[in-house]
Amino acid sequence: MTDFITKDITFIITTFKSESIIDNCLKALPEDSQKIIVENSSNHNFKTEIEKKYKNLSCYVMDTNLGYGKANNFGIKKSNTPYIFILNPDAQLFSNTIDDMINYLDKIKFAIAAPYSINDFDENFFNGKSIVNQESVKGFAMLLNKKEMNNVGYFDENFFIYLEEIDLCKRAIQNKKNIFLVKAAIDHKSNFSHGNRADVEMEKSRNWHWMWSKFYFNKKHYGYLNAFLKTFPNLISSIIKFIIYSIFKNDKKKTIYLMRFKGLLNSILLLKSDYRPYK
Repeated sequence: MTDFITKDITFIITTFKSESIIDNCLKALPEDSQKIIVENSSNHNFKTEIEKKYKNLSCYVMDTNLGYGKANNFGIKKSNTPYIFILNPDAQLFSNTIDDMINYLDKIKFAIAAPYSINDFDENFFNGKSIVNQESVKGFAMLLNKKEMNNVGYFDENFFIYLEEIDLCKRAIQNKKNIFLVKAAIDHKSNFSHGNRADVEMEKSRNWHWMWSKFYFNKKHYGYLNAFLKTFPNLISSIIKFIIYSIFKNDKKKTIYLMRFKGLLNSILLLKSDYRPYK
């Protein structure tokens, strides 16, 4: 049974250079819900300004960039409500999103539930239902039931970014927990949550960590050999494309495939996901 209200939810938002988009996200949240921001770009002025501007909000400034999963785990530990709502700063709730989720999940046993992005689905997907069982949901907006997640745990902190929510969902399913997509809409401005898409340093980080996480995820769940076989084509492709773009002097593309190669190689060599943007 759920039987919860907005006061039972703490929203956790991990930020990294998210100052230009965070207001749209925060304005849409229920005033009586707690909000915890974990600020990964060490911006102390951001903390001062945002805590003055919004009620029931605490901002914790990290000395170093913890990554998405570890920062969310930090926020979860700081929370004291039975439900946690993991939310990206580039995701915006509509006025009825939370009310719809609470209404549709009433008396339903769930570990993870997520609203649907209007950019990914429409209401026809639900075929007249209010909730649909899923193997996994995307990590930009996830409602977690702490009681149900007790023996599952939260995010694997070995992931810096990418696939940490898929890993979490997979572990929940393995523990026979329910995951639902809910007919409650959200607007997600994909790829704008942590830095501008045109930012070269962020693009380098995204490509490095995507390949690192892809190998690590497959190794964790299916074994080293399976992970190697699955990602070997990516390794060869990144080498070939790096050479091609070097010949044609396309520095941006050359850098992207170099970062993909380095991220994947580090993961294959069982090294940590230690690449950080702006370092």
